[in-house]
Amino acid sequence: MKKPLLLSLATIAILGTTNLSAESMYDQFQAMKLEMQKMKKELEELKAKQHTVVADKADDDDEDEASSDDKKVASADNEEDDDDEEMTVEEQLADIQDSISNLNKNTNGNHLKLGVDYRFAVDNLHYKMADGSTQKNNAFMTNRLWINMNWAATKHLSFTGQLAYNKAFGARSGANTNNGYETFDWIANENAYNDTLRVRSAYFFYKNDTFMGSDVPWTFSIGRRPSTNGHLVNLRDDDRAASPMGHTINVEFDGLSSKFALENVTGVDGMYVKLCAGRGMSNAAPRFNSAPYADTTDNTAIDLLGLIFTPWSDGQYTVNSQYYYAGNLIDVVNPNDQSQGFQTVGNMHAITANFIANGIGDGINDFLDDTIFFISAAMSITDPDNGQSMLGSAINESVKGYSEWVGVQYPSLISEEGRWGLEYNHGSKYWRSMTYGEDTNIGSKLAARGDAYEAYFTEPLIDDILSLQIRYTYIDYKYAGSNGFFGSTSGASTLISNTMTGASNYVDSAQDIRFYLRYRY
Repeated sequence: MKKPLLLSLATIAILGTTNLSAESMYDQFQAMKLEMQKMKKELEELKAKQHTVVADKADDDDEDEASSDDKKVASADNEEDDDDEEMTVEEQLADIQDSISNLNKNTNGNHLKLGVDYRFAVDNLHYKMADGSTQKNNAFMTNRLWINMNWAATKHLSFTGQLAYNKAFGARSGANTNNGYETFDWIANENAYNDTLRVRSAYFFYKNDTFMGSDVPWTFSIGRRPSTNGHLVNLRDDDRAASPMGHTINVEFDGLSSKFALENVTGVDGMYVKLCAGRGMSNAAPRFNSAPYADTTDNTAIDLLGLIFTPWSDGQYTVNSQYYYAGNLIDVVNPNDQSQGFQTVGNMHAITANFIANGIGDGINDFLDDTIFFISAAMSITDPDNGQSMLGSAINESVKGYSEWVGVQYPSLISEEGRWGLEYNHGSKYWRSMTYGEDTNIGSKLAARGDAYEAYFTEPLIDDILSLQIRYTYIDYKYAGSNGFFGSTSGASTLISNTMTGASNYVDSAQDIRFYLRYRY
């Protein structure tokens, strides 16, 4: 059989091309994909040919040993020809296998792979202030672009990164660059601001099936963490869940995490523990200073330690829990003058637990099989520094806040692939979450000291590439400071009424009606 020189030459031409302007990267990868399909087909044909040669040889060996000397000589000649043919097939197999291996390296794990996630959204925003006045924006339009990057260097070690661009259409009037909240690091890519492309996440990820000789699969990663759109909140955002429980943490963060799967050693389905640590703000002097990056007297570094424990997860029912401790938290010195910066006010503990049913019952009907239900509860506990007040409480007083959250997501009754979702959450007077990065333009609904209601419909239009969503969010605040920080300036919990001081500056209720089109590939 003739060796597949044409395929080999074509492969070399594709892999060796450097003229990227000749065709788009998509066209090049499509050509490589087609070439791989051709080579795999020829590989199958050669394997079939090899099988036939071996079978024919076996048949020859079964011939009558009593044949004449001429027949023996002829058989020997034929067997020699078959050996030559088999060697040729083996060489061809090796040649194509090498070509496919090279092609795989150029289209798969050994090169940085890019993905695009673009979303156009328009929000109708309406606020009722405590004094009865209203503020609104009938059509706040935004572009959000995520550029996803992945590179698996080995089967154990990989890199993941994401660049983000999030801005309002055109130049946004009213944007104050001196506002400490507007540009704060925790919401750098969740805030629709300017046209800067920022790093949303960047970290390496190591995994192994054994830990120090034990049958415990484990992982370790460090970098700019994927800590927004966490568990449960990812359902309405139509994303894969990030690591944290979204009820209490939804901010961008720099840190590390390490997960240990305990199912093999405990025999309990899905059991794992995950340790997390990070730094939310670094206390460091400017680069061009007498002592560059040394500690300053402005603020102490904000650090966070967390523990995620899943005691049970069998694929349908899951129980999750999370604890974190955040130290050296801050508030603005003067909410009316952001240029005065922040001050350290104290620390905080938070505990979260939730239950998720990915399918209700066991084969009752298709609708319930494809329905997701969850319930989550959380508590926050302040630990003020000496002489400080947190969340509007008395000086040095520790206060507890509580929040409940329940939701359901079920198949659409008006389309084949669509999903409906309904959610409700409630927060008490001193409730405080770290959910500033939540993708809700009127403010985090899960941070609400009051009641929040949400309904949404998500519909795939073209496979999982193009989709739309319509979402309605309504928040009825009972106490002020829901979206503030941790002290008693922006974060003070004050009963909302039309007689409160500065009533025109406090939101009594807010609603957001959002429509988006989203492209992911």
